[in-house]
Amino acid sequence: MWEEGREPGHQIVALGAAVSLTVVLVDLAITHEVSVLFDLVFVLLCLVLALDVHPADFFTAGVLPPLLMVGVFVVLGVTRPTTLGAEGDGAVQAVISGLSHHSEALVIGYGVCLAVLLIRHQVLSQRVTRGPRDVVRRRSVAGETKNFVG
Repeated sequence: MWEEGREPGHQIVALGAAVSLTVVLVDLAITHEVSVLFDLVFVLLCLVLALDVHPADFFTAGVLPPLLMVGVFVVLGVTRPTTLGAEGDGAVQAVISGLSHHSEALVIGYGVCLAVLLIRHQVLSQRVTRGPRDVVRRRSVAGETKNFVG
């Protein structure tokens, strides 16, 4: 499971942006604000993106969560600032308010993403060190344990 990711970085970015914007639109249609629904889906999205990215693009996935949230909030701040901030707030203030209100989701999602990428990196490093077919099996032969490679 940990070494499975096959999607290139640019597709991960596109998927993250599409899902984030879709969730914001659904959230606004239901609650008329960015609510806990966005937070929950954002954390889940960070997990999925970290699992789905190709190992060569770990950096892209590693920096993506904060950029996704800022990007979505900039779009909202410019188009509908009252969904993030108070009445009369400008775009910049709305973005800052949105980031502060949803900072818990950002920290958790970013932490989950980085933790999954770290685990995947360690699993892949161990696999490269041992080789893909270099599996050690232990068998008991006449009372003694021997290691077999292959």
